[in-house]
Amino acid sequence: MADTLELTAQSEAGRRLRDAAAAMVPMLRGEAAEIERQGAMTPAVLSALTDAGIFKMAVPPELGGYALGARDVVEIVSALARGDGSAAWMAFVGSGLRMVSMFPQPLVDEVFAQRDTWVGPLCIGASVFSTSVGTARRADGGWLVSGRWAFGSGCRHTAWAAVGVEFELGGHPGRGMALLPREDFEILDDWKVMGLSGTSSNGITTSGEVFVPDHRLVDMAELGPIMDEAPNRYSGLAFRAGMRGAMLTVCLYNVSIALGMAAGVLECFAKQARKRKPFNLPYPSVAEMPSVQVVAGKARAMINNAGTLMRAHADEIDRRSLAGEDFSAPEESEMTMDLVYATNLCEDAINSLQVAIGSSTAALSNPIQRSVRDIRVLASHGAIRIDPLAEINGRQVLGLPPFSMFAGGLAKVAG
Repeated sequence: MADTLELTAQSEAGRRLRDAAAAMVPMLRGEAAEIERQGAMTPAVLSALTDAGIFKMAVPPELGGYALGARDVVEIVSALARGDGSAAWMAFVGSGLRMVSMFPQPLVDEVFAQRDTWVGPLCIGASVFSTSVGTARRADGGWLVSGRWAFGSGCRHTAWAAVGVEFELGGHPGRGMALLPREDFEILDDWKVMGLSGTSSNGITTSGEVFVPDHRLVDMAELGPIMDEAPNRYSGLAFRAGMRGAMLTVCLYNVSIALGMAAGVLECFAKQARKRKPFNLPYPSVAEMPSVQVVAGKARAMINNAGTLMRAHADEIDRRSLAGEDFSAPEESEMTMDLVYATNLCEDAINSLQVAIGSSTAALSNPIQRSVRDIRVLASHGAIRIDPLAEINGRQVLGLPPFSMFAGGLAKVAG
C-alpha cells in the first residue's frame, strides 16, 4: 500500500473536509446557544457534520472513510471549533471508529453496516480507560455485561457504545472493552455542566445484565497487537501509525479544539472591541485602548505558538507513520505534555481576551463567555490535565521511575 503526504500541507480529502468545516462556522455560531440548551447537537448541526464526512475522518477507505493523518486532524477540528467547541468535540467522538474498525470482522460488519444511513457517530466510548468501569461475567457464547459508565460523549446520537469492563477468566482478573448496541443501554439525565454541555456526555447504564457475544468484547491486554495489525488490514495514513502514534493523534483531536476556540474568540474579540466604547476612558472604542492592544497582541502570539507546536508535532506523527516508526513511551509522554501545554496557552489567551473586553461578555448571548466555559472544561479532561502530565514528564526529567500514561485506569495492563 502506497501512501504519500506533503508534510507541510493536508491531504486532498483533508483539505475538502477542512473547507467544509470552515464553511460551517457561521451556522455553528448561530446554533451554539440551542446546542447548549439541548445538551446535544441540533438536527441541523448533526446532519451537517455527517454530510461533510466529519465522522469518517478516522474510518479506513475500505469502510467508506478517509483514514486521515494527524495534520488533517489539527486543521479540520480547529476549523470546527472556531464555530462551536461542542460541535468540534463530536469530531473527537468519531475518532473512536479507528479502534472499532480493528476489532474482529463480525463486529466490524455489524457496526459499519449503517455507515451510509446513520446520521451522527456510529460508535462512542464511555469510561473505556476509566478507573471505574462495568463488569462482565462469562456466559455460553459470550458475556453478561452490566454497569454504569460516565462521560458517554455523543451518546444521544450514536448507534453503538464501547464501554470498559472488568472480568475474571481462569482465576485471573482482566480489563476489556465491550460494544453495546443502542437498544442495550439507557442514557442518564446527568450531563448538567458549565461547559461543553452540547457534547451529550451523559452517563449510560444497562438495565440489569445484557448479553454480549464473544466477538463484541476485546481484552485490553490484546489491544497493542490488535492496533499493530492496522497496516496489514487497512490502507490510509491513520492506519500506518503505531499504537503510540495513534494515541497521540487522539490527543490532537482534543487539543485542536482549544486552538480553534481560541482563534474564534480572537475573531469575536476584535469585532466587539472595534464597536464598544470604554466605560471610564476617553478612547472612541475599546480597540483604541493601549492596554487592550497589548492583550490582543499577546493573545495572538499565544495562539500562534500553540498552533505552530501542534502542527509541528502532527507533522512528526505523520512522518513516522509513513516511515513505519512509532514513538517510545518517553517520547509519547513528552509530546503529549507539549500538546497539553499548548492547550494551556489557548486557555490563557481566551481568558485574557474575555477580561480585556469587559463585563459585556457576561451576557449569555455573547459567544466569548461560552468559549471561556468550554475551554475550562476541556482543559480539565483527565487525558489532558496539565499538572498530572507535568508530573509524569517531571519524573522523566529528574530520572525517577516513570509513570505510565494511563496507569490509573489500566493498572492491570499498562506498561
